[in-house]
Amino acid sequence: MDTRRVLFVDAFTADPLAGNAAGVVPEAEDLSADRMSAVAAELSVSETAFVLPSDDADRRLRYFSPTQEVDLCGHATIAAHAHLHQEGAIDPGEHTVETDVGILDVDVEPDGVVRMTQNSPEVRRVDVGYDRLGDALGIDPAALRDVGADLPTAVASTGLPFLMVPVNFLEHLSSAAPDHPALETLADEHGAAGVYAFTFDALEADSTLHARAFAPGIGIPEDPVTGTAAGACGAYLREVGAFDDEFPEEMAFEQGHFVDRPGRIRVQVGAEVRVGGRAVTALDGRLVVPPEDDDDILEA
Repeated sequence: MDTRRVLFVDAFTADPLAGNAAGVVPEAEDLSADRMSAVAAELSVSETAFVLPSDDADRRLRYFSPTQEVDLCGHATIAAHAHLHQEGAIDPGEHTVETDVGILDVDVEPDGVVRMTQNSPEVRRVDVGYDRLGDALGIDPAALRDVGADLPTAVASTGLPFLMVPVNFLEHLSSAAPDHPALETLADEHGAAGVYAFTFDALEADSTLHARAFAPGIGIPEDPVTGTAAGACGAYLREVGAFDDEFPEEMAFEQGHFVDRPGRIRVQVGAEVRVGGRAVTALDGRLVVPPEDDDDILEA
């Protein structure tokens, strides 16, 4: 029976059991898509990154949620490269990674901070209707209308599209009671992977905003800390002119506190969109992977 090394790496945090846990399978070159999907379902974190060789980049990553393959995952990219750096498998410096949205640059700093460059941003304003959106999020629609004139709802993407929903105050965002089927329908209608609700009313004084991300359509009811959505939100903020003064050189997005997984994402929006942060390994073990024709449940 084949066994594979698997890790849980907590991204966008320096503390174990915080941030966003990603599965990492560092040697996955001979696993089929079906086996990858089964491993991701067994690990049952929001995404698992499978590290593969690439002819066009330093390495390839494939990402699977517990229910399906996804094109790109920010926190799993950060987690995989942080693990490889901690293992001594890669040196600090610039790296390239092949993904289903193209080849992206990843910078590993000597202190362990990993930053990834995301795709060119796309921002498309959409008219959802605040009553419907409020019902889906379980937030008073007035808390959305209050900021809607200056910060419209939009679908933004730097590789994975999210529906951006500004909220006026943290008390409304924190008390959200999402209707997951309704959110899935909304996201599907607008070609988005999920809904990213945020407020500038953050917990920490040096944080730019506080966010929550809901992606039930890809098997993630609430994602603790979401790199792809953070990059898309950074691009959205520039597109809609969210800051009266000069656009910040770097922003800090906080997320995950209301699911007991606090994390922090560094977001830079310039000629390119980059997101980054730290990561720490919380679990390192082996998983039994049955042969292709064996339908037995995977054993940890």
